[in-house]
Order: sequence, then C-alpha cells, then structure tokens
Amino acid sequence: MLRYLTAGESHGRGLSVIVEGMAAGVPLTAEEINTWLARRQGGYGRGGRMAIERDRVEILAGVRGGYTLGSPVALFIANRDWENWQDIMTPAPGARPERAVTRPRPGHADLAGGLKYHQADLRNILERASARETAARVAAGAVAAALLKELGIEMAAHVIRIGPVEVKGAVELSAARQAWESPVYCADPEASRAMVAVIEEAQQKGDTLGGVVEVLAAGVPAGLGSHVHWDRRLDGRLAQALMSIPAIKGVEIGAGFGLASLPGSQAHDAIAYLEGQGFYHLTNRAGGLEGGITNGETLVLRAAMKPIPTLMQPLPSVDFLTKKPVTAAVERSDVCAVPAVAVVAWAAVAWVLAGAVMEKFGGDYLPEIQERMAAYREYLRSI
Repeated sequence: MLRYLTAGESHGRGLSVIVEGMAAGVPLTAEEINTWLARRQGGYGRGGRMAIERDRVEILAGVRGGYTLGSPVALFIANRDWENWQDIMTPAPGARPERAVTRPRPGHADLAGGLKYHQADLRNILERASARETAARVAAGAVAAALLKELGIEMAAHVIRIGPVEVKGAVELSAARQAWESPVYCADPEASRAMVAVIEEAQQKGDTLGGVVEVLAAGVPAGLGSHVHWDRRLDGRLAQALMSIPAIKGVEIGAGFGLASLPGSQAHDAIAYLEGQGFYHLTNRAGGLEGGITNGETLVLRAAMKPIPTLMQPLPSVDFLTKKPVTAAVERSDVCAVPAVAVVAWAAVAWVLAGAVMEKFGGDYLPEIQERMAAYREYLRSI
C-alpha cells in the first residue's frame, strides 16, 4: 500500500515527509521535486512569506544514485523563517509566548481547532492548519508523479477561474501543460491578464480572492478503482484528496454540477468501439470516471477554492480569552493563492492515481509494474 505522512509547523524547523510503499527503481531526484516546490511558491498574488522561503527538498533516505530503493523515502524541507521564530516555536520547555493569537479569523481553523484541542493560544492551531503544510504534500505528490511518468500517464494542472474571471471553453492537456508560463498558471492569455488585474484590485482593497483549478490526467487505463465498496471508489478517493487541501470548498469531476441541469440523453457519454483500440467514449462528460472506476478517457477534476480568510481589513471576531468583540487577527498572508492550489491539486491527484496503479498492478520493482501494465493495456486494445 502506498501512503505518506507529513509533520511540521508553519514556523517550525521545517516539514518532514515519509513515503512508504514506493516501488524500487523509480527515477527520482531532488531537482525534480524542487521544480514543483518552486511552482507552488509562485503565481501572482502570493504574499511576503514566499519572498523569505526558497523551498528545497533534502532526500534523507530511500533513494540511492537517483533511483528509489523500495524502502521508505524520507524528505525534509527546511523553513528559512525558523531563525526568526525558534525561541517562540522551540519544542523545548520555556517557549516564549510572543505572537500569541487569541483573535480567531472567520473561515480559518483557529476557533474550531482551539475549542477541539483546548488551546487558548490559537497559534498552536494555525501553525499546523497553515497552508505551509502543502509544501510537504507537493513533495509527496512529486514522488508519485515520478512513478506515473514511467508508466505513460501524463498530467497537467491549471487555473480556470480567479474571482469573477473565468476561462471560457475546455482546455486540452497539451495547452494546460503550458500554463506554468502564465503569472497565474492560466492557459488562456486573455483571461490570465484579466486575472492579474482583479488580483491587483483586491490587493488595493485589502481583500482576497478565490477561484477554481483543473487537473487533467491522460493515459490512465480503464479499470483503476472499484465499484464494490464505497471506500474503493476512485472518484470518492480523488474528491477526498482534493477536499483535504486547505480552503477547498467544492470538487467536481467532468461536467460536474452542470450535469444536474441536463436530461440524461445529454448527460452521458455514448460508447464506441474501434478494432485495435478497443472501447472508447464519444464525449467525456463523466471526466474519465464511471461507477468509481476509470473508463480510459482523460481524467478531468476541478476544485473550488474560497478566498483566503486572513484579511488586511479583518472581519469582526471575539477574543478567545476575554470574550469581548474584536477584529480578527492578521497573519502574514496572500491576496490570492489559487495558482499555488493548482500545484497542490496536481500533487493530490498524482498521489491517489499512483496508489490506484499500485493496487491494480502491484510489484516491488518498476520494470515489474511496467510489464504488468503493458500487458493490461494490450488486453484493453484487443478485447
């Protein structure tokens, strides 16, 4: 079974990741992971923290000579800002109480987490609830993507909406892969310029913006996932992975919510067959998933991100200790992190797909998995 755990606080020493269950023989370098970490830190609308951090991964275990060993892969991403916080965030007794947070921010985990864990200083909640943790998820996703790449599965992620600005029409995977050249990771140049403009407007008002990102995956064979139990349905697992990203409030697959307004005759994808290719669909409204199982078409997933809850013009709140009305706390934050979420969503989908591939084809060694997957693809073409 493929799984990972992360540890670390936003202003702690750093973020740790342990990946377990990765096959041996998968090409993996720190540079490849760092490419995705840099993309996560980029995107127009990011705040001051990104000017401090320069995320670089250190591979501590599980890789030798550029290839995974089959043993747990241990990764570490240092927080450069730690030097300014070590007296406050030290794990040793006597941590200084400076920068305590008692004014919870509406929309953040501050209040709910403080109540759940009996923490009067809400910094003990926000440090882990911070989206800083997603750097660790991106590192884990990059490990998963390294496996998918060797198996012929191509992925891309891009921004299709920021605030009121939305990309019109579908974006093919080839175009989506060029989105990293845009300042907001949008494949449509005109929409990209308009997105930058609305971010600038929000910044001037002390406000924040959310949006929608899309993840595409091509080359995914039919048959990943299962219909036989609720927790094995791949659509459910993908949705959970995307919903677990901070600030994500909605997920759709394929035509998603739009299908609710269509008659059945217009909602489903007609099936066809071609000798030497096998079964395929004439359209892809299902987004590559039917009955919790991949159907061989391109996976299309979208995630909606709410605006960041830290506002320069903070909303009303109540002090956790005094119970008196106050304005919410202001932490260093972004105006818009939708482009960064595109990277995190890419990593989340890559991780779930890699796990589904390992379940379907097994194997402890990359060539073993490749051989089994090639034989299965041949079966799909010849059936």
